[in-house]
Amino acid sequence: MNNVDSPKNHAKSYADFTKTLLRSVPKTAVIIFVLAVIGMNFLSRISLLNLPLLALNAGILISWVSFLFLDVFVKNFGAKAANFLSMLAVFANLLCSLFCVIISRICNNPSLDTVVGGQWSILTASTIAYIISAVTNNYSNIFIGRKISNSVGEKSAFALRSFISTFLSQVLDNFIFVFLAFVVLPYMPGAFHARWTVIQCVGCSFFCAIIELLTEMLFSPIGYHISKKWKEKGVGKEYIENYGNL
Repeated sequence: MNNVDSPKNHAKSYADFTKTLLRSVPKTAVIIFVLAVIGMNFLSRISLLNLPLLALNAGILISWVSFLFLDVFVKNFGAKAANFLSMLAVFANLLCSLFCVIISRICNNPSLDTVVGGQWSILTASTIAYIISAVTNNYSNIFIGRKISNSVGEKSAFALRSFISTFLSQVLDNFIFVFLAFVVLPYMPGAFHARWTVIQCVGCSFFCAIIELLTEMLFSPIGYHISKKWKEKGVGKEYIENYGNL
């Protein structure tokens, strides 16, 4: 048996990758990103608007933060690193949800039950949607960056690749989440029972994506500034030297 390809060596290689990445990415950025993902998923069960042709949930208030940081991670560390950090945020969100359920059951508090009641369907929908949209955002950001890197300046390239990848991934994220959470899953036992029509899901997907895109346009200069400072200070040098930035 080839020792290089043994499961033990693969596990060690993955552990080294994880340690190197977590040492390289600024801790403050990781914490803000993870908290944004957790907050987005908890807010997503709150409806802001419910019209015949359009419905909105409160997740849009904070979802742009997570995707802005994803764009910064992709720019400085690559899609593979951004995917790993996305999975880390998903894991943290699942742990947070489990903790809330446990506290609710221990305290037997109706108020807590209101917060986490039916959470499994929201959690399932938001987790599936976020994983798919995050991976889409990360790889489309890389692809677009390669296509336009030689035709525009660095700042414009960061903005364009972020705007396009964010809009595509947000449409996907919004539609998968609301379709699963408010069309498919509400009919299952113990699920969150708010129901939307497919038309409302489509309207929400594009309208929320436009709002989130406009928000990212507003705060994109901050993302570019962070990315540029990291590059100037050599942030992530250890990770890039060992694993590249793809």
